[in-house]
Amino acid sequence: MLAAHGGRILAGGTDFFPRLGETPVRGPIVDISGLKDLSDISVTPEEVRIGACTTWRTVANAALPRCFDALKAAACEVGSIQIQNTGTVGGNLCNASPAADGVPPLLVLDADVELTSHRGTRRLPLRDFMTSYRKTALRADEILTGVIVPRTIDGPSVFMKLGARRYLVISISMVAAIVEADANQKITQVRVAVGACSAVAQRLPTLEDQLRGAPARPGLGALVALDHLSLLSPVDDLRGTAAYRLHATLTLVRRALEACAMKA
Repeated sequence: MLAAHGGRILAGGTDFFPRLGETPVRGPIVDISGLKDLSDISVTPEEVRIGACTTWRTVANAALPRCFDALKAAACEVGSIQIQNTGTVGGNLCNASPAADGVPPLLVLDADVELTSHRGTRRLPLRDFMTSYRKTALRADEILTGVIVPRTIDGPSVFMKLGARRYLVISISMVAAIVEADANQKITQVRVAVGACSAVAQRLPTLEDQLRGAPARPGLGALVALDHLSLLSPVDDLRGTAAYRLHATLTLVRRALEACAMKA
């Protein structure tokens, strides 16, 4: 249908309809919400696959490895309970909002997206899927059918979000982190991602490189400096100034790493 006629994809609809405002729906709509094969989570020793139509409430309640704790925490922050019961993982990614709660936790998991069309299926790293503000690499005849997470890290993960209020809020900044340590409590892998502070959420590779080999113990957050956030490009808006966002993010990154170190 997409190849022949084009159209927009509808799954949970929790963003699709509000963005219309009072504008009527025009053009073909391809509703994939009834495709039950896209609504489950499967776990194997090699990878975890999350169907694109899986709801955030399903993610929050799923039995997943501890490196998914940040994603499960983010799932509880997506809108209201009603939105979590309806909104989908795939929709959150295709929406490509810089403040999408699900993106930083999936970035630190090194997630890929599965894109399917009448021509076949291709797999793309999530970091390459979101190309700019509300833009993705999804082609006109493709559907995002799944999110695949390779099981390449085993450590505690944390998600932290700052907003103007506790609930039902668009982020000023948010951070996800995973820390993996060896038997000597030395960090073997660490991943940190920040959302709502640039056109797309992104990892902090310079910080990750510096922390590798450091002790996973209280005080880890003190190793984080403003220079480690140089890739970010926060903006001034109604929720906060760029300077406030930057300093708030520094605090969130430090707190997230401290929390991971305590759990490790």
